[in-house]
Amino acid sequence: MIATLDQTNTQPEVTDRDLDSSAEFRAELAHLCKMLSDPNRLRIIFYLLSEAELNVTEFCQRLDQSQPAVSHHLALLKQAGILTVRRDGKHNFYSVCRDRFQGVIVQLFESFLEPTDGEVRINDFLLTHSRPTPTPTEPVIADTVAV
Repeated sequence: MIATLDQTNTQPEVTDRDLDSSAEFRAELAHLCKMLSDPNRLRIIFYLLSEAELNVTEFCQRLDQSQPAVSHHLALLKQAGILTVRRDGKHNFYSVCRDRFQGVIVQLFESFLEPTDGEVRINDFLLTHSRPTPTPTEPVIADTVAV
């Protein structure tokens, strides 16, 4: 998912649909933050971001927790759409659903941006966002003139 910015200087009209969409986004962001607020679930995400995929046994060893406790955390993260599961024989392998994170982060980032600058400064950090170069939908035909 690539975010785009409207570069016009006019204020867009806010509709009921926009407000509903905004409310849905806030609810989704709050749920995501709630899922990541637990130290064990956050550790699961960090392990998966560095390892690509792991099974329950590997999580139990790394988290030093019982299988039921780890399975509970994994089920919550899966239900929230944060993890995806791949079954291989007797084992389920979990991985991070990166599209979901990217979509939420891009939408959050865009909510901070001014339409013209594409930058957000938070203390010593500067986040920048640029529009991708648009690709023409129709082929560009160059006119030549003989002189």
